[in-house]
Amino acid sequence: MARDPVCGKEIDEAAVRAVTGQTAYGAPEVDPTKGTRRFHEGVWYYFDTLDCRSKFLASPDTYIKKAAS
Repeated sequence: MARDPVCGKEIDEAAVRAVTGQTAYGAPEVDPTKGTRRFHEGVWYYFDTLDCRSKFLASPDTYIKKAAS
């Protein structure tokens, strides 16, 4: 299980990636209430909410250093 670098909650990676449908143009859809993820500098980061992901995107280095310590 992954850990949200912002709030520290454990995230089920499979649930975040589970496809729940398709857009009108064929792109896969996922359920954001299960969590979300973001690729940053070669690493996937998982978040429990869109709010945590937004905080991470505003200052990723802050949260990466925090998670490493």
